[in-house]
Formats: sequence, C-alpha cells, structure tokens
Amino acid sequence: MAEELTDTEKRKLGIDLFNETWTYLDRHERTAEDDDRMLERAYASAYYWSQVGKPENFARSHWQLSRVWAVLGQAQPALYHARRCLDYCEANDIYGWDRPFAYEAFARAYAAAGDAAETLRYLALAREHGERIEEKGDRDHFFSELATVVPPDQSEAMPTRSSASSARA
Repeated sequence: MAEELTDTEKRKLGIDLFNETWTYLDRHERTAEDDDRMLERAYASAYYWSQVGKPENFARSHWQLSRVWAVLGQAQPALYHARRCLDYCEANDIYGWDRPFAYEAFARAYAAAGDAAETLRYLALAREHGERIEEKGDRDHFFSELATVVPPDQSEAMPTRSSASSARA
C-alpha cells in the first residue's frame, strides 16, 4: 500500500506541476505528446491543490486548465474552466489579479471558439478589472498576458459574397 503524502508534499507537487505546465505553454512548438503531458500536469496540479489549497488556488487551477485548453484550440473545456475560475472568485470575494485573469480566461476561450464579440466583451471586462490590480508589477504582468489574446478576425467568421459564391462553384 502506498504511503499517504503529507500536505506539504501535496502543496509542493501542486506548485511544481503548475510550473511544469507553464514550461509546455511557453513552448512555441509542441508535439501531441507534449500537449498530453501539459494537460496531465495541469490536471494533476489541480488535483493536489483540491486537497490542500484555498479558494484562490482552486480558481488558479481552473484558470490554468482554461488556458491550456484554449491554447489547444478546445473552446468548450476552456469555457468550462473559465466559468469555474470565475465562480470561485465570485463565491469567495477573490479580487487582486485572480478576477481579471478569470475574465482573461473567458476572452481566450471565446477566441478559441472563434467568437469575436464575446472575446472583445471579456477583453473589456479583463481590462476594467486589470486596472484595479494594486501592485504595478502584477498589473504590468497581467496586461502583458492579456495582450496575447487575439480576437478572431470577424471578416473570417462571416463569408463574403464572393467567397460564398465561389464555394458553390
């Protein structure tokens, strides 16, 4: 029978796995196996935080899971985890940079879904809440991350008359 991990060990694993997930997110090129490892680490981190963390840790775990799914182009799980992140923030009066990052998660997830209007709406909410981050370094970091959310091109979302007619040909 396996020995039970201590809370300190679980906390360390939650942190280490969260950080390892970022090593995959930061890669410009990933293999399918890298994507699998990235997902595994993000979920494992969330698992350990669910055992020893506080609501802030739960929110951040869901935020990271949303980010991973959005980077993988999977909008539905990204939206699910963005919702869970915001739920934890709202239910526990969590602000700081967690609330703005919850809105950033929605913006990124909607961008993955190709929904320009919702992407822009959540980018605006993220900016509004981001301005409330007290520490300048945290605020600067938040806005540098927010700048990486690229709204879908609305012209690509709706076919033009010429592209629609050529598609029938």
